[in-house]
This record gives sequence, structure tokens and C-alpha cells, in this order.
Amino acid sequence: MNKELTDLQKIDCKTAPYQGAIYRKMRRISKSHTRIFGETGDGCEGQEYAYHVMSRTAGGEFLFGNEEKEGLKKLIWKMAQFFGVKVLTYCVMDNHFHILLRLKDKGRFCSKFYGVEGEANLLKHMKSMYSQAFLSKLRLEIEGLRSLGLDDDVEALLDQFRERFCDLSTYMKEVKERFSRWYNKKHGRTGTLWQGRFKSVLVQDGDALRAMSSYIDLNPIRAGIVSDPKDYRWSGYAEATAGSSRAGRGLCDVMDVATDTFAKNQGVYRCWLFGDGMEVIENQRVKDSGKVRRKGVSEEVAEKVIKLDGKLSRYDLLRSKIKYFSDGLVIGSQSFIAAQRRMMLEKAGDTADDVEAKVKRGRRKETLSEGSLVTWRW
Repeated sequence: MNKELTDLQKIDCKTAPYQGAIYRKMRRISKSHTRIFGETGDGCEGQEYAYHVMSRTAGGEFLFGNEEKEGLKKLIWKMAQFFGVKVLTYCVMDNHFHILLRLKDKGRFCSKFYGVEGEANLLKHMKSMYSQAFLSKLRLEIEGLRSLGLDDDVEALLDQFRERFCDLSTYMKEVKERFSRWYNKKHGRTGTLWQGRFKSVLVQDGDALRAMSSYIDLNPIRAGIVSDPKDYRWSGYAEATAGSSRAGRGLCDVMDVATDTFAKNQGVYRCWLFGDGMEVIENQRVKDSGKVRRKGVSEEVAEKVIKLDGKLSRYDLLRSKIKYFSDGLVIGSQSFIAAQRRMMLEKAGDTADDVEAKVKRGRRKETLSEGSLVTWRW
């Protein structure tokens, strides 16, 4: 007997059965909205441009709980892997999300989908997104066209899929539409979820890229949700600090260091965050107080982090990893949760008395959202 999928598992469901030749008339992204894209053409091959993209819920409503944030994060990564997009960092908030990404070079990414073995490689690549029924019917259409000697039509059909790779509009459209369908079905809701199309900005490498990355990872600090950006699990920095290699590679790109050296260079990025994230007191002409405070970390805390070169102790790194990879999991009964919590606290180095106290406190404070998504309050 098949087990019923959880809501988070449902977000990974593949595209429904193939609709045949309709895909030769695949919908195009509207060009009515002007966007700035990196230069293309002769002399620009191999250039991979970075973009900051952001989208907000309709009316700015706070619609995303823990499970929704987890689902959107999964889609951001899954669609990126499929469409040829590098996620440098991201942040999913209660009513909007940011992604700093780099589009891979289209020619290089798609080169494996052309030639003698290209068709087989393309169909294999599509398995992660499309159902078996979809792919079976697509193969039948290809065979039918070839039997009529219409090889050019086969290439035209496959080009409809190849053209979607390394494309900013296609990537964002897929993320937003797939999430909308999942969200509306989960909540018994109809209608638009997003406030218009996404916003995008072309970002130059170097200082501009670093500043944009910091801005994104500092969102939870500015919103007053956490006091340390590593403690907000739906961000690239928190994921990288917890030991995620995919998130670490993205921030290595931002820092312009070797791909798999985030552990070695994480102090540099942390110093950037705390330097950029200091609270700001500005003159306020309207209100009688005369001053307004922009939320952030205090100058004292920022100076302390910078003085330590942004280094986290092994203890802090372990706790970050434990917290990140325990939050958001469907892990069963409360007795099972308590047992796992006890084991993790002991591994983190807490004393027996501390463990028991925190387990009891955690049992009172832990929250279960729809779908048994667990969040532990450390």
C-alpha cells in the first residue's frame, strides 16, 4: 500500500503527463516588462552574470510559515540545479524571498544536450522534473516524427526544452508557479499568490556582489527576527554555516575564493555581515524624538566579531549544524523528538543537568506546524 506523501514531499512531485505537440507552441515569457541582462554575443561567451531577484506575496501578506519557507527553499535549489542556475545566497521571509544567483553559460551548459548523445542526455536530465508518463509520450512523439523523416522537427521540439535552460525568467517563473500550485492546494486556496512579476537587478562582481549578498543574508537581522544571521535557517549563510556544501559554494563565489573553501573563509564573510549589519542611528526630521534606529547588530557585538576575524568556535559551529539540520524535519512523536534532542544536546557538550533542563524547556516551547514540521527553541 502506497504511503500518503507529506506536504513537503508533494512539492517534489514531477510534471504531469505530456500534452503532445502542444509543446511546439510552448508559451513564451512576455517581453513587455523591461529587464537588464548581461551582454551576449561575440566576445561574451563564457561570461556568467549575477542577478538579485526578489518577489513578494500579493498585498505583502505574511503567508509563509516554517513549512512554506522550507518548501520554497527546496524549489529554489531544485529548479536551480535543473535549469542551469547557480544560487549564491538566498533568504525566504514571511512574505517575500530574495535570491542572488548566477546564470551559467548557456552554450557550455547545453553542449551536452546536442550531438549524437545529446538527445539521450537531455531526456535523462529531464527525469528529475518530468514524470515517466510525460517522458514516455515525448519519446513516442520523437519516434513518430523520425519515422516520417522529420528530423528537423525533432530538433525544433527538443529546442523548446533546451532554450529554457540558463534563463532568468524561466527559472523564476517555474519557482513561483510551482510554489503557487503547491501552496494553494495545501491551503485550499485559489487565486494569485504573488504581487506581479519578480524584480531583478544585474549585479557586478566584486564589491557590488558582496554588498548584495550581505543585504540578503541580513534580512532577518533587519526584521528583528534573530540577533545573529546564522540562526535564521532559511538563508544561504545559515545553511552554509551549518555545513551545506551547496550553500558554501555559493558564498565562495561571492568571496571570489576556491569553490570548496567556505569553512576556511567563513570568517571573512561573517565579518562582512556584521560590519554591514550594524544598527544605524540617523537624524529623523518628522518625529519629535529626532532620531530613528535602523535595526541591526550593536556596534559592540560587531566589533567583537570583527576582532575575532569572524571565527566561530567548534562548539558554535556544531550547534549551528545541529539546529539547522534538526529544524524543519518530519521526525515523529514527541517522545522520539525528545530522545533525539537529548542526544544532540549531549553531542554539543552540554552537561547532564543542562540536557534535562533544555529537553523539558524544549518540550514546552517546541511548535508543530501543519505537516508535523518541528522547530526547536534553543
